Formats: sequence, structure tokens, C-alpha cells
Amino acid sequence: MRRRCYLKSNEVVPEKEQPMSDLSRREFLQSAAVAATAAAVTPELAAQVPGGAGKGALPVVISSANGLRATQRAATMILEGADTLDAVIAGVNIVEEDPEDMSVGYGGLPNEDGIVELDSCVMHGPSFGAGAVAALRNIKTPSQVARLVMQRTDHVLLVGEGALRFARAHGFEEVNLLTDGARRAWLKWKERHSDCDDWIPPPDPAKNDTQTRAPVDLPFSYGTINCCALDPAGNMSGVTTTSGLSFKIPGRVGDSPIIGAGLYVDNEVGAAGSTGRGEAVIKVCGSHTIVEAMRHDMAPVDACLHALKRITAATTESRLRREDGRVNFDVKFYALAKDGRFGAAAIWSGAKYAVYADGQNRLEDCAYLHERPAKAQTRDAGS
Repeated sequence: MRRRCYLKSNEVVPEKEQPMSDLSRREFLQSAAVAATAAAVTPELAAQVPGGAGKGALPVVISSANGLRATQRAATMILEGADTLDAVIAGVNIVEEDPEDMSVGYGGLPNEDGIVELDSCVMHGPSFGAGAVAALRNIKTPSQVARLVMQRTDHVLLVGEGALRFARAHGFEEVNLLTDGARRAWLKWKERHSDCDDWIPPPDPAKNDTQTRAPVDLPFSYGTINCCALDPAGNMSGVTTTSGLSFKIPGRVGDSPIIGAGLYVDNEVGAAGSTGRGEAVIKVCGSHTIVEAMRHDMAPVDACLHALKRITAATTESRLRREDGRVNFDVKFYALAKDGRFGAAAIWSGAKYAVYADGQNRLEDCAYLHERPAKAQTRDAGS
């Protein structure tokens, strides 16, 4: 039997989230007037925004590396007066609706039956509201459905058919989420992942039409985009959304829709989110662990590293360990503190994350626990 490798590749018209107070909105719009008309916020314009609670009195938005467009859109919306939750959801919608991103939303890699199942959760700092959906089919933007679960139900999490019926009730359009690219990847996986079934790959003309099941490089993803934001008034929100583990058992749910695991926001402390092996994050309540560490004055980067150490210590299964004893998967955490400090960390080196801060949108390097070995030794290490 082939050993399974754990690799990481790494976002209806929504109803308005509850608005800021009239006073805070008026103060914010006055301070942000110089940037409010810009489609893309330049550092020169953003630097003119005075006052507020965030670092440099500007919005701070942090995301996984696939969220550079998300951080820009969210920051622009916040400077125009949008609520932080509306802003981060609009940001990840870019990725959820992108058919070229096989880790999130439309175009995400499917489960083992070839069906795309999506997960998402949201948290709104000012109201401490939360909503989530899991194993949701046929809807491109699960983050928008998660927000409606928060706003329009007395629940936090809806799953499967119930989540889909709820989305239908609110007018979301159903679509086939399986793109041709994702379908081809799934077929290749079906045809080559086992020699104990009747699926075989197409003939290879370069090999005299012989049909082989030899292992090949396949897209493999834990998926996910996380995005958290802080506005100049000191309000925070976050969202995590994913197509989950590729070729998973139908119904599998990772950390992304679990409040306290894939996302946690406390408006008095900070926000955190994750990407990577969801089962590992769930076991240590990863995002909640990070926020609680920041509550006790730990810096965001240190809090992320603290949670990663908890994960590596809690991973006891030999199948999840490399020959040198280190874990054979990756997890990345992203953290944003109430005072505007931010940071991210991964188990393995080489990872980046997206951040909008000090009026600039950019990628930065993640801190890490372990230096990534040579490529020939890293197939089990994640990426």
C-alpha cells in the first residue's frame, strides 16, 4: 500500500453585518476621507489617516499567503467605512470564486467521490457573534452562508444538507463546484492511488501505450484561506474558508469551520486563524490557544509558535512522524493583536503570509519551528 503523504498547498448578495455606531462611523469616515475614494489604497493616502486603536492608526489585515488580494480588498473597504466582518468576507470571496485556486471554494479539490464539500466560519469581534457551515455542497461562497448562520439563526454551526437548505432559503445560487481542472486531478488520483481497484490511467503514448499505476505528482491540498482584520476604532473580525483535505472521506470536517480551532476572535485581545492539517489544529484548539496566549501578554508570533509546539508534542501517531521524529505535515497560524501587532508561524520553514499594515500590502516570511530539509526528504513535511 502506498503511504499517504500530507502536503499543503498553501477565498446572492449578502445582508449587511451590524454597523458601527453613528459616532464611531462618523469619526472613522472623517479620518479616512483622503483614502475613501481610492479603488486601491496607496501608502501615501493611507498614511494620512490619523487616530484610532490600530498600529499606526491604520487598518491591519492578515491572511494566509493565498490572500494577498483579500488583504488589499479588506483594507480598502475598512478605509471606506465598512465593518471588519464585511471586509474580510469580501476579501476571501475573491479566492472562493477563483476557479484557478484548488484549495478554496469554486475549483477546490473534491472528496474521494469527486464531490466538492466546503467549510467556513466567521467571528465578529464587536458582537462576539459566530457562525459556521461544514460539508456544504453547491455554494461558491460558504463564508457568506456562515455569516447568515450568525445573523439569522440561533445556532453557530450548520452542516451538510441542512446547511445547503439554509443557503437555498436565503437565495444562494447552486452551481457545480467541480471545475475541469479539479476533476482531472481527481481522476488521476482515482486511477493511480491504488492497484487494488478497477480504475486505470489512460495509455501513455511515450511508453508504447502501456498503462501504469506508478505514483505521480498530484495536486494535494489542505486548502484554506484565513483572514483577520483590525480597524482604526479597534474592532476586529475574522473568517476562515476552505475546500478541505483533497480526496477526503465524504463528510470529513477539519478545523476551518470550528470556532476556537480554525478561527477565534476576542475583540478585547486579538484574532487568530490557521491553515494546514486540521485534525492537528482541532486537538489543541489552536486559534483559541493563540488568543489566550496573547491575553497573557505573549506576542503574536510567539503565541503562534507556542500553539505549534503544542501540536508537535500532541502528535503521537507514528504514521504522522518522519524518520527523524518530526511531524510529516505542516500547520500555519496567523495572529493579530488588539494593539495592531501581527505575525505568523509554521512548523516548517519557507512559508509566507499576506498582511496589510502601515498602508502597505505585502507578503512576509512566517516564523517556524524546523528548517525544511532538502526537497528529496520533504514529501512528508508539507509545504
